[in-house]
Amino acid sequence: METMTSLSSQQPSADANEHQTNAQQRGIVILGATSSIAMAIARLCCQPGSRFVLVGRSEENVSAVARDLLVRGATSCDVIVADLRAREQYDDIVQRSREILVSIDLVLIAHGVLPNQYEIDRDVRATTETFLVNGLSAITLAQMFCIDLADHGGGSLVVLSSVAGDRGRRSIYAYGAAKAALTQFASGLRAAWAQHNVHVMTVKPGPVDTPMTHGKKMPFKTTPEVVAKAVLRGLQRKSSTIYVPKKWRAIMWIVRHIPERIFMKLPF
Repeated sequence: METMTSLSSQQPSADANEHQTNAQQRGIVILGATSSIAMAIARLCCQPGSRFVLVGRSEENVSAVARDLLVRGATSCDVIVADLRAREQYDDIVQRSREILVSIDLVLIAHGVLPNQYEIDRDVRATTETFLVNGLSAITLAQMFCIDLADHGGGSLVVLSSVAGDRGRRSIYAYGAAKAALTQFASGLRAAWAQHNVHVMTVKPGPVDTPMTHGKKMPFKTTPEVVAKAVLRGLQRKSSTIYVPKKWRAIMWIVRHIPERIFMKLPF
C-alpha cells in the first residue's frame, strides 16, 4: 500500500515568490529514487526551484534522499512509497505525480535489480521476477508517463537500460534480456511520441560502482556521478541513446558482431 510524505524547504512566503515563473520551477519524477545512479542524477538536477516526486519501496531511505535534496536547494520533495513490482499502483503513481507537480519536465525510470545469473539458471520463477522488475515494470511506467507528458504539453523521459541488453551473454542473459526489451520499447516510444514534444532518452551504462555490483569483478567500472553528468549532457543535446562511458558504444558494436560460433565459446 502506498503512502506519501511531503517535505518542503524553508522558502519565502507565497507573496514573496509571486513573481517566480513556472519556468523556474522544474518538476522531476524519479522512480527508483534510492538507486545510486538516480541519487547522483537528482543531485545534479537539484537547484532552487526544483520540485521532486521520489518513488521507492523504503520510506526511510527515500525520505533520506528527499532531505538531502532539500539541503541542496530543492523547493520541495514529495515521497511516494510503492513497490514498483505491483502494477496496480501505477495509475495512482502517475496521477499523484501530476497532481503534486502540476508541470512535469523530467521523468527518470531508474529502478531495477541485478540478479546472479548462475543462481537463477534453474529457477524459472526467479527469471520471470527479474524480467518483471527490470523489463515489464519499466516498460509499463515508461509508456504511462509518455502518455501523461504528451497530454500536458511534453517533457523528457529517461530510462536506464544497460549495455547488457546489446547481446545475450551467458553470465547475465536474464537481466540482459529485460534490458534489451526496455531498450527496444524506448526506441519505439521515442519515435511514437516525438511529434507530441516528448523526448525519450535511453541510457546504457557499462558496469557502475554501486551496491548492486559491490564485490563483482567487472571491466571498465564507472561511477554514478559520471553517469549522471552524461545524462544531463544528453538531455541538453536531446540525445536518443547514450553509452556511459562512450567507449562502450564501440565495445558493444564489436561484441554484437562476433560470429555466434565464436561467441558461444567466450567465458563472459
